[in-house]
Amino acid sequence: MTGNHRDKTISRRRALAVTGGTVAAGGLVAAGFQSAFADTADTTADADATASASSTGSECMTLMTSVTEGPYYLDGALVRKDITEGKAGVPLTLRLTVVDATDGCTPVKGAAVEIWHCDAWGYYSGYTTANPGGSAPAESEEGDSANDQTYLRGYQVANANGVVKFETIFPGWYTPRTCHIHVKVHTGGEKEDGTYEGGKVNYTGQLFFADDIAEEIFTLDPYSKHTGSYTVLADDMVYDGGGATSGLLTLKAVHKKDPSKGYKGSLTLGVDPDAESTGAGSGGGGTPPSDAPTGTPPSDSPSPSASASS
Repeated sequence: MTGNHRDKTISRRRALAVTGGTVAAGGLVAAGFQSAFADTADTTADADATASASSTGSECMTLMTSVTEGPYYLDGALVRKDITEGKAGVPLTLRLTVVDATDGCTPVKGAAVEIWHCDAWGYYSGYTTANPGGSAPAESEEGDSANDQTYLRGYQVANANGVVKFETIFPGWYTPRTCHIHVKVHTGGEKEDGTYEGGKVNYTGQLFFADDIAEEIFTLDPYSKHTGSYTVLADDMVYDGGGATSGLLTLKAVHKKDPSKGYKGSLTLGVDPDAESTGAGSGGGGTPPSDAPTGTPPSDSPSPSASASS
C-alpha cells in the first residue's frame, strides 16, 4: 500500500466485525466533475449503443450470484443521477447495463438500479457515527451540506438498452472491507414521490475496484485523512475473485497522469428478471456498532442538495 496505507496485516479471517482541508477537497471535486462528466451529454447515444451491442452479443455472460446487502442499507433512496450531495472525493462516473442472462443477455428495459456506498472517510449516510476503523476524522468534520440520511444513495431506471448512469465519488473504505459499492436491481415497481416503490429485487450485489487504483486514490485528499489497515481484494470477505461476474468494475481514468480528475466505471449485470433476492446472500460485511443511528430517509421533500433527478 502506498502513502498512509502500508499495513495490510488485517484480513477477513482476522477482522471480526465492523467497528463501527475540506476546502481544498471541495475544489478537487468541482474541478474533477467538470472533467469527468464533460462529455456525458454529447456521447450518451454512442455509449448506449455500445453498451447495447456488447450486452446482446453472441456470448452471454454468466448469471451473477447475489451476495449480502450488508449492514448499511436504508429504504427510500431517491431516484437521481447525481448522488454526491457535495461530498468530497475523486469523481466517478458509473455506467451499468442490466441484461437478462437467461434470455440471450437482452437488455432489461425499466429495471431500477439502486446503489449506495460510503464517503471518502468510510461513513455511510444514516450511520454517520459508526466508526470506520483505523483513524479518521468525524464525519461532521467534512463540513459539507449533504443530508446525513440520503448522501451517496440513489436509484436510476434503465433505458431501452438496459443502461443506467450515476455521478458519484470514488468510495473510501472501512474495516474489515475492501473498497466497494452496493447494488440492487429491482423490476416491476414504479417511481413514486421521488423514490422507487413496489416490484421485487432480482439481484443484490457489490461492485469492486482494482487494488492498485484504490490504493493510489487513497493517497489523495480527503481519503488520506483516513489511515489504518486497508483490506485488499484477495482478503475481502465478500469478493470471491471472479472478476466481472463477481462485480469487478472496468475502470478508465479521465486523465491517466492525474487520478484526481476522476474515473469512469462500467459493468454489465447479468440477472434473472424472474428471480427474487432477499439480500441475505453470501459474504459477511460486518455489523454496525450498537450506537450507530438507524432509520429511514425522510419522506418529505428533500433538501436542494438531495433533490431527485432523472
